[in-house]
Amino acid sequence: MQTYQIDAEEVLKALDASPQGLTPEEAERRLSLYGANELAEKKKRSLFMMFLDQFKDFMIIVLIAAAVISGIIGEPADTIAIIVIVVLNAVIGFVQEYRAEKAMAMLKKMAAQTASVLRNGEIVHIPSAHIVPGDIVLLEAGNIVPADMRLLETARLMIEEAALTGESMPVEKHTMPLHEEHLPLGDRKNMAYKGTIVTYGRGKGVVTAIGMKTELGKIASLLQEGEEVKTPLQKRLAVFGKKLALAVLVICTVVFVAGLLRGEDRLLMLLTAISLAVAAIPEALPAVVTISLALGAKKMVKQNALIRKLPAVETLGSVTYICSDKTGTLTMNKMAVEEIWVDGAVIKTAGEEGLKQGTETSSRSMLLTALALSNDAGEDAAGRHIGDPTEVALYLVARKAGFDKKMLEKDFPRVAEIPFDSDRKCMTTFHRTPEGGVISFTKGAIDVLIETSSDILHPDGPRWLDPEEVQRVNEKMSADGLRVLGIGMKKWDRLPDDMSPGHVERGLTMLGLAGMMDPPREEAREAVGLCKTAGIKPVMITGDHPLTATTIAQRLGIIDNDSKEVITGRELDRLSLEEFEERVNDIRVYARVAPEQKLKIVKALQDKGQFVAMTGDGVNDAPALKRADIGIAMGITGTDVSKEASHMILLDDNFATIVKAVKEGRRIFENIRKFIKYTMTSNSGEIWTLFLAPFFGLPIPLLPIHILWINLVTDGLPGLALAAEPAEKGVMQRPPRDPKESIFAHGLGTHIIWVGLLMGGVSLFTQAWAIKTEHSHWQTMVFTVLCLSQMGHVLAIRSETESLFAQGLFSNKPLLAAFLLTFILQMATIYVSALNPIFKTEPLTLDELAIALLLSTVVFIAVEIEKAVKRRLGKRRMDSAQRGSRP
Repeated sequence: MQTYQIDAEEVLKALDASPQGLTPEEAERRLSLYGANELAEKKKRSLFMMFLDQFKDFMIIVLIAAAVISGIIGEPADTIAIIVIVVLNAVIGFVQEYRAEKAMAMLKKMAAQTASVLRNGEIVHIPSAHIVPGDIVLLEAGNIVPADMRLLETARLMIEEAALTGESMPVEKHTMPLHEEHLPLGDRKNMAYKGTIVTYGRGKGVVTAIGMKTELGKIASLLQEGEEVKTPLQKRLAVFGKKLALAVLVICTVVFVAGLLRGEDRLLMLLTAISLAVAAIPEALPAVVTISLALGAKKMVKQNALIRKLPAVETLGSVTYICSDKTGTLTMNKMAVEEIWVDGAVIKTAGEEGLKQGTETSSRSMLLTALALSNDAGEDAAGRHIGDPTEVALYLVARKAGFDKKMLEKDFPRVAEIPFDSDRKCMTTFHRTPEGGVISFTKGAIDVLIETSSDILHPDGPRWLDPEEVQRVNEKMSADGLRVLGIGMKKWDRLPDDMSPGHVERGLTMLGLAGMMDPPREEAREAVGLCKTAGIKPVMITGDHPLTATTIAQRLGIIDNDSKEVITGRELDRLSLEEFEERVNDIRVYARVAPEQKLKIVKALQDKGQFVAMTGDGVNDAPALKRADIGIAMGITGTDVSKEASHMILLDDNFATIVKAVKEGRRIFENIRKFIKYTMTSNSGEIWTLFLAPFFGLPIPLLPIHILWINLVTDGLPGLALAAEPAEKGVMQRPPRDPKESIFAHGLGTHIIWVGLLMGGVSLFTQAWAIKTEHSHWQTMVFTVLCLSQMGHVLAIRSETESLFAQGLFSNKPLLAAFLLTFILQMATIYVSALNPIFKTEPLTLDELAIALLLSTVVFIAVEIEKAVKRRLGKRRMDSAQRGSRP
C-alpha cells in the first residue's frame, strides 16, 4: 500500500520512526545507509568533447573533405568559406547543447538548502542533504519542502504544488488516510513533496522518501534518461548527404575515365573531376539551413514564440499532434462567472440581460450585492485585479452588472467575517446596513448551503426551499463543466454576540447559485479550427476534472460529443502500453494526468509515427518536453526547468501562437526544399554538361575555374535569398509532411534530373552551334549560358505552382538583388579586361551576348510551363472532387 493510504501511526511504525524524531546516532547510520538527500546527475561530457561531437555528422565530414580538396587545387577562397560554415554550425550546435545541460542544474536549485527537524524531541536545523527516511520535519509558511513526507500534524497548512501537478491553486493539507488506489499527486492531500512550497499555515511530517526516490527525483531520472529526438530535417539531410557523396564519387570517376579515353590531358581531367566534386557538393546548404532557421526564429519572436533550439523551427512544419495544457494556453487563466441561477431561472452572464442595475428584481439585486461584498477581491494601484481567482470572478460579474464594490461598501461597510475553511466549506461576511441593522452573506459549497438554508428569496419575498430543485440545477451546471457556489444571507438587528459558525451560519435565506469556469480563449478556438484544416490534431492534457476538460474541449472544437475521445489519468494507468497505443490516435482529451503519463502519451504517439508538439509549464512537464519533437514551455507561468528542457517558449502562453509558429515552420521547410531544388538542379546541369560532352564528340566545355566560379556566385547569394521567400498561399490547407518521406518527394528528384538535363542540353547546344558557326568565343558563351540559366531557374522555382508574374518580381527583394548582382558579376568576368586572364574568358560580341541571353531563358520558360500544367491538373482534380461530393 502507498503511504497516503494508511494511518500516520502505521507509517511511523513501518519507517521505525518516532514522533520525537530520530536519535543523532540513528540519523547518522541511516545517512550512510541511504545516502544524501540530493538529486544525482549523470557524468557530464567535457566542453571540448561536446564541441567535438558537432563534427560527427556525415554531411559535415563531406564538407571538410571538400574544403581539403579545394585547398589542394588552389582555391583557398572555397576552403575558407567551407571551414567558416562548418565551424559556425558547430558553435551553434554546441551552444544549444550546453544550454540544454542546464536543465538539471535548475532542478537542483528547487531543493531546499536547510530544514528544521526533530532529533530526540529537540528542533535542530540541518542541511537538507542530511535528511533521512524516518526524520520528523517541521514546515511553516515560506519553506521549500525538503523531502517527500507523510503529514502527521497540520494547522491550516497550504502547499503550492504547481511545479509537480500543474495546478496553480495551493492545496489545503490534512492528516487523514486516503483509501483510494492510484490517486494522482494533486489528490494526495496528506502528503508533502520535495520541491513544493508552503504558502500558509504550519505542519509536521515524517520523511518517506529522499533524493532520487522522491517524486522530484523520479522526474530528474526521466529528464536524464530522455533522449533527444532528431528533427525531420536532420534525418533527411543525413540520408541526403550520404547518397549525394556516393553519387558525386561515381560521376566524377566516370567523367575522369571518359576524358582519359578521349585522350584529354590527365592533369586537366583530374582538376576537372575534382572541381566537379567541389561544385556538386552544396557547401552552402548548412549555411542556408542555419540562416533560414535563424531568420524564422527572429520572425517568431515578434509573434511571441521564442526559439531555444534552431532545428525546432523546421520541425514545427512536420507536427501532426499538438498536445496542449488547458489552463492559460487554451483558456484565459482566470475564472469568470458564466451562469447565475436566481428567481428560479438560469441567466447567461455573457449577455448581461437581466443583470444590469435598474432592470433587476429585488432578489437579483440582493444576489449581486452579495457577490460584490462577500469577497476579498479588488484592484491594485495599477488597476490589476487581485485576490483569489474565484472571488475576482464574483467581483467582476457584479461590477459588470453595475454593482461596484467600492460604492456598495459606503452603504454596507464590513464589520466582521468568518474566513473560509475546508471543514465548513464556506465563508461569511457581516455588513452594517443603511437602516442600522446587520446583514450577513454566506457563500460556499452547494450541499452546505442547502443544509443551512431554510428558504429562498424570490421577488415577492422568501419562499420554501426545495432542496431537490437546487440539486438539479447544481448538477446541470456541474455537468456543463462549471464550478458552482451557493450564496445565502441572513438579517440581524445587531452584530451577534455568538460569532461561532454553528450559530450564525444557520437559518439562511438562499439567494441563488453562481457557476464559473476558466473560459476558453477566442483566438484558441480559431487556432484549433486552423489546426484541423492543416491536418494537425489538437489534444488537451490537463490536471482538471474530466467534466471541465470535456466542456472546454467541446467549446474549442477539439472534440464533439464522443466520450471515447476523453480519458482520465486513472483509466490510462490501467491500460498496458499496447492497449494504449491502439487507442492513442483517437483520444483528444486527457484529464487528471500524472507527470510520467505525459511522457507515456508522447512516446505512444511517436511509436505510432506521429510528430508531437507538447506544451508544459511545471517541473513535471520537463521529461515530456524534452522527449517531444517540439517541447513548448510557457513563458509567463513556466518554471526554469521546463524552459531549459524545451525547444520553444511561448511568451504569451497562447495556443494560437503555436499555430502561427507551425505556419512559419512550414514556410521555412519549403524554402529549404526550394534551395535544395535550386542548387541540386544547378549542380546537375553542370554535371550533365561535362558528362555528356564527350559522347557528342565535343571538347571539354568548361574549365575548372568556370565550374568553381559558377558554384560560388550561383550557390551563394541567390540560394540564401530563397530563405526570405514568403509563405505560399494555402500552406496551412495542406496536411503535415510525412516524416518518413524523402526530401526528394513530390517530384523534386524528377525536377532535378529533367531540368538539369535541359540546362546541360542548352549549354551543349550553345557549344555545338558556336563551334559549327566558327564563333571562337564558344567557351565563354557556354560559361555564360550555364550561369544565367541557373539565375532563370531560381526565379522560376519561387513557387511550386504560381507563376513568377503572378507573384511579382518585388515580392522577394533580396532574391531580385542577388539575381542582379550575379548578372553584373558574370558580365564583369567577360568584359573587364583584368578578369579575362583569371577566368580564361573573352569579350563576347553583341550578337554572341544576345544569343547567350536568349538561350539562358529556355530553362525559365520550361519551368513556367511545368507550373502552368500543374495548375491546370490541380484545378481539374479540384473540380472532379467537387462533382464527386455533390449528391
